[in-house]
Amino acid sequence: MLKKRLIFTLLYNNGQFMLSRNFRLQKVGDLGWLQTNYDFSKISFSIDEIVVLDVTRGVRDLDRFCDSMRALAENCFVPIAAGGGVGDIASARALLRSGADKIVVNSVIAEAPSSVVTLAREFGQQCIVASVDLRRDSDGDLQVLTKSGSRPEMESAYAYLSRLAEMPVGELYLNSIDRDGTGQGLDLSLLDVLPKALTQPVILAGGIGNASHMYQGLTDNRLDAVATAHLFNFVGDGLIRARQALIKDGIALAFWDLDILSRLEVNRWRGIH
Repeated sequence: MLKKRLIFTLLYNNGQFMLSRNFRLQKVGDLGWLQTNYDFSKISFSIDEIVVLDVTRGVRDLDRFCDSMRALAENCFVPIAAGGGVGDIASARALLRSGADKIVVNSVIAEAPSSVVTLAREFGQQCIVASVDLRRDSDGDLQVLTKSGSRPEMESAYAYLSRLAEMPVGELYLNSIDRDGTGQGLDLSLLDVLPKALTQPVILAGGIGNASHMYQGLTDNRLDAVATAHLFNFVGDGLIRARQALIKDGIALAFWDLDILSRLEVNRWRGIH
């Protein structure tokens, strides 16, 4: 049985890490705050991947973002996917050299799809994560928004995702703007617009507030992973307890014996091999 994945998403805005509700941002703290409240050398064993998105409104400072990426990647033992304004080889390479294992693309899918092809040729299709932000309009129909949720695309969500399914991307990261930051649970109806021809793994984000919401998503056969960006709901040992609860309830997540890993870390610190 293929393993499901639990993903933790961090939202970065000009040196600060943020909470988001329906794509409205609220500052939480800087890198020091994050490192104080989330020891990634330990919680790495409670998540399968980290996604770091530069959601800075306005001009982005790639060098500063890369500095934060290098600090986050130190002693972090799970893959990191990073993005936000990535559209060319130079910006993608800068993130990969700063500790990212994958690149997340969003607006460039609509603006310059040929650039996605170029990135995949340079770094490999498995390195490209396609992020799609979805919102329901006044008629209840799903629409795709780009530019940090500020620009609706004219294509229907189904047409957009069908076109994306044929592009050289390794996986899809779907985010519900309506559920974003609400803690009300995932909107699994977003998955109804996925094309049948889609072969890439699918990650769903937006609405997770507790482990039961994770369970809801991970038991859906259309999903390979769920993601949460809610910093406060999973502070401390929240992620550890959530993963343990999911495994106990039969979710096929990778399992590590944390006691053994802790002893190995102590021995490594003492220089014992």
